[in-house]
Amino acid sequence: MATKKAPAKRKAPAKRKAPAKKKASAKKKAPAKRKAPAKKKAAAKRKAPAKKKAPAKKKAPAKKKAPAKKATARSTTAIRSKMTKTAILNEIAERAELSRKQVGAVLDELDTLIHRHIKTGATGEFTLPGLLKVRRVKRPASKERMGRNPATGEEIKIAAKPATTRVRVTALKRLKEMVG
Repeated sequence: MATKKAPAKRKAPAKRKAPAKKKASAKKKAPAKRKAPAKKKAAAKRKAPAKKKAPAKKKAPAKKKAPAKKATARSTTAIRSKMTKTAILNEIAERAELSRKQVGAVLDELDTLIHRHIKTGATGEFTLPGLLKVRRVKRPASKERMGRNPATGEEIKIAAKPATTRVRVTALKRLKEMVG
């Protein structure tokens, strides 16, 4: 038993020095995370310092490559339920590796850009390349006229309607191909 305790004492000072440095850095980063990784650190302290640095360099390039591959794989899967605005923002943020706030800002700018194109006095047309075209369309006024009630066959007056401006959205080639 005495021989077993002696090697343990020799290893103990090495363990005490390494955790003291890591605990200090762990406190600076995130105290809440300190508890869960502590068990892993205790087992990997002997081998970990050299191994942790090398995989960290490898992980960074791997993260850049992996989302591009996942994005192509994910784009083919069908979404089974209607997404809310929040869900759409979260999905785009995750795939584009942007913050949700940045994605929200982009969509708000797109909204403003479309408004500036189709408002009165502007071009009246906005194209989202390959997907859709948004146009401002003028509908002329209609006069009062006589018509028939389709259920009874009785003659009725159809009231006059003023001229209006409507928005028409047309699907373009790439959007049509997504459906077909």
